[in-house]
Amino acid sequence: MYPRAFHYHRASSLSEAAAMLAEFGDDAKLLAGGQSLIPLMKLRFANPSHLVDLNFISGTSYVREENGTLRFGALTRHAEIEASPAAAKVPIIHDCAAGIADVQVRNRGTIGGSLAEADPSSDWATVLITLQTEVRCQNATRNRGLQLADFIKDAYTTALAHDELVHEVAVKIPPAGAGGAYLAFKRSAPVYPTASAAVQLAMEGEVCRDAAIALGCVGLMAIKARDAEAALRGQSVTEKTVAEAAEAARAAADPQSDMRGSADYKRTLVGALVKRAIDIAVRRAHGEQVEVSHIYA
Repeated sequence: MYPRAFHYHRASSLSEAAAMLAEFGDDAKLLAGGQSLIPLMKLRFANPSHLVDLNFISGTSYVREENGTLRFGALTRHAEIEASPAAAKVPIIHDCAAGIADVQVRNRGTIGGSLAEADPSSDWATVLITLQTEVRCQNATRNRGLQLADFIKDAYTTALAHDELVHEVAVKIPPAGAGGAYLAFKRSAPVYPTASAAVQLAMEGEVCRDAAIALGCVGLMAIKARDAEAALRGQSVTEKTVAEAAEAARAAADPQSDMRGSADYKRTLVGALVKRAIDIAVRRAHGEQVEVSHIYA
């Protein structure tokens, strides 16, 4: 099926793109990587009258390290982040970028587009909510920053006003002694995960000083597993505390049965993924180089 007819606009700046959004209102959609929007348009689930292309705006694709913060331009491709030495300093970010779909999608999809779409099955929100992440938004006259937890409101719903767009994502680099890991269970590379887990720990020897655990694809948004975090925080990371955290993560999950599996199956996956991610996060926090790849059925 082909999309319905639309007017195509090539923005020359983010301010111009925001002005177009203000002018065209709900009839306009932004085109970044297009990996979510184009399939929806082909199926006619999305029918914009105006398509505003951001891809020819200079200076919107970058990975920069500044004063202990990683800054990603909104149109930075997943593949660029995967290849970035700066991004590799936060291994959980590299895990995410390297594991998204397949090479074609990673070469086109963007971090800003992914967060703005707020798809509950996407990877970036699950990973970045375990870190100190600010989403920078702008319209034609104003810039503002929102913490990621305040930016994503619900499935496919963000705090963006109708005339706003994402222009940067800023992530604070964790201190020494921190480590993280992101794991997803998939039927194959191109599809969304059945379930996923992101774990970011701060360690002092064998004691977990702080913990952040998020679950993906098992709710309408990425779920912060706060009881699982509490099971680790201030405790020695032992087989017992890891089991308690995994069980708490299972309880926090709120999946729906679908073609990817039953709700009970997804809860079981969450527990297994959290256990494995905790182990990798601890090893990385202790300075070990651990390669991560998603798990395929």
